[in-house]
Amino acid sequence: MANKARYPLTYRYRKREGHPVRLLFRVITVLFILSTVGMMWVFYRDLTIELPSVERLAHYLAPAATRIYADDGTLIGEFYLEKRYPLPFNRVPALVQQAFLAAEDAEFYSHWGVNPLAVTRAFVSNWNAGHTTQGGSTITQQVVRSLLLTREKSYRRKVQEIILAFRLERHLSKSDILSVYLNEIYLGSGAYGVEAAAREYFGKPVEDLSLAETALLAGLPPAPSRYSPLKNLEQAKIRQRYVLERMVDEHFVSYAQAMDAWQEPIKLSPPPPSSYFSLAPYYVEYVRHFLEKRYGGTATYQLGLQVYTTVNLELQRAAEKALREGVDTVCQREHCGQGEVPRPEGALIAIDLTTGQVKAMVGGYDFRNSQFNRVTQAKRQPGSAFKPLIYAAALDHGYTPASVVVDGPISFWDHNRYWTPHNYENRYFGPTRLREALTFSRNVVTVKVAARLGTKYLTSYIPQLGIRSHLARNLSLALGTSEVTPFELARAYGVFATGGTLFEPLLITKITDGQGGMLDEFTFDRKQVISPETAYLITSLLKSVVERGTGKGARALGRPVAGKTGTSNDFQDTWFMGYTPEMLTGVWVGFDEKRPLGDKETGGRVATPIWVDFMKTAMGDRPVSDFAPPEGISFAYIDPKTGLRASPLGGPSLLECFRRGTEPQKVTVMVEASPPAEKSAGTGVSVGTVSLPGAVAHSEDDGF
Repeated sequence: MANKARYPLTYRYRKREGHPVRLLFRVITVLFILSTVGMMWVFYRDLTIELPSVERLAHYLAPAATRIYADDGTLIGEFYLEKRYPLPFNRVPALVQQAFLAAEDAEFYSHWGVNPLAVTRAFVSNWNAGHTTQGGSTITQQVVRSLLLTREKSYRRKVQEIILAFRLERHLSKSDILSVYLNEIYLGSGAYGVEAAAREYFGKPVEDLSLAETALLAGLPPAPSRYSPLKNLEQAKIRQRYVLERMVDEHFVSYAQAMDAWQEPIKLSPPPPSSYFSLAPYYVEYVRHFLEKRYGGTATYQLGLQVYTTVNLELQRAAEKALREGVDTVCQREHCGQGEVPRPEGALIAIDLTTGQVKAMVGGYDFRNSQFNRVTQAKRQPGSAFKPLIYAAALDHGYTPASVVVDGPISFWDHNRYWTPHNYENRYFGPTRLREALTFSRNVVTVKVAARLGTKYLTSYIPQLGIRSHLARNLSLALGTSEVTPFELARAYGVFATGGTLFEPLLITKITDGQGGMLDEFTFDRKQVISPETAYLITSLLKSVVERGTGKGARALGRPVAGKTGTSNDFQDTWFMGYTPEMLTGVWVGFDEKRPLGDKETGGRVATPIWVDFMKTAMGDRPVSDFAPPEGISFAYIDPKTGLRASPLGGPSLLECFRRGTEPQKVTVMVEASPPAEKSAGTGVSVGTVSLPGAVAHSEDDGF
């Protein structure tokens, strides 16, 4: 106050003189702070404007491999972009968690996503080295980098990583973050996550790992390829020791436990050959196509589907062996598979008739050479193996097994030319019953029956048996010139084998998602498409084919068999489709480029032995059973030459089966030769007929 009184002017002058300076200083200070904050905000916005949201990790589902199982639960194939088997956190053993924490982030449960000391240490190391040598990343940062950022090594990306790590810690619990990490981390050899790595390196689930094995896995993250025990066991052991020492430091295990683990021999499970190529490869490939078509590629390769198939591995191995040996036998005879000459291919499908399940499927000689599945994808001419479908149509159009058709020359006008069918033997056999015609595969009789039925009727009848390929509307259809797949033809024979019911063969029983929820379930659904009587009559005819005809090679099975051989023109395609009451199996052999297998290489010579070889394993020691006739079937003795009722006065006769009510109405009577009678070839007597009261008309094909 005294100074003010003594020097009032000077004081006021100095006060006024200093005010502008202080004001300017304050303004500059404020502007500096604002600009700094603004620059920091701009820098922050630049860093974060395109950062992904961490909220999506709250519902993160790690991509998981789809797994395919055989009927006994054996893993037979996998589909994945990254081999990963996610586990819920409560299934990851505490020891595994501790090993990775000790090796990667011991302060995980105490920091907020970033460990400042580790970051500082990494910064100093990188500065001294002149390039990035350490990351100093926490487990939270590794999760962020793996799932939300790129692998770029820069300070900008590191700052973004830190920002996201703080955000992630606010949205997820520590256990959730650790769970994502343990399921996501890459551990070498194509394995992502601890479960996949445990199976890849040790052939066991993560729950079964020892301390030594756990420590070895926990040492892999910094450089999975360099430290892989499969490539460099010495380096892997060095990393294992580091992990064990860290676990001791963190009091997760005792020193004695660590020493025992260090001295424990590492027993690696050598990477198994891909099951995709070793166990039912064509089956697995079929499943892959099915899944992609039904669910799309994303689900097939990333959603961890569990697919349960019907394949039986014992039968699958038997099928592959039988097919290869059968093809090799042809090659030995025909000198194929050597020089310019290719090896024939083949296909086999086996279906359990009680369940409708496909128990074996072989789509070719060797999947490694060709992934083309000839069971489901190859359309080939079935030849005479198609004839039972024609005869089924005939039986439903008034014919019976005893109907007689004259096997003689005939020509048809077709496409501006005459077409004359011939039998394989290049001769004709005169009046022939339908049973004999199918038993010995008479082409001319079959074509005559088809001509009487008409192609319009046949092409509308046959698709109901499960044939979905295009059928040509000409009479060569009767001789199997319209191409079908082995799968289609097996499905059609399944109608005869199951009492007239059409069913879709089952290759898959159910499909579940990664959590075990049911996505699809497939059942044995059958639809009656022809009568049980017609189905049984065809089965009976096909039994004759095996017992006395072109399929007699199948008698080697030693039990009742119904089946039919097939051979296309120039011996290009060879078939045998056959079944017992329990199982249906179809076999095809031929060249992919449709060239002859060789002279006289017929279905009976090529395909039937393969069928028998497989079916011996498939039937094993099962009780022998025969085909039971339905209630609508009756039996009657007929004259083998006329197809009429056998003479009560004696003479040749055989027992034939009929749909009840279609038995012949006339009886063959042996009488002395007389003008009205027709002389019977090879006998000194004449054949006459007597009508039975009340019997229906017999279906004779007098015109042909």
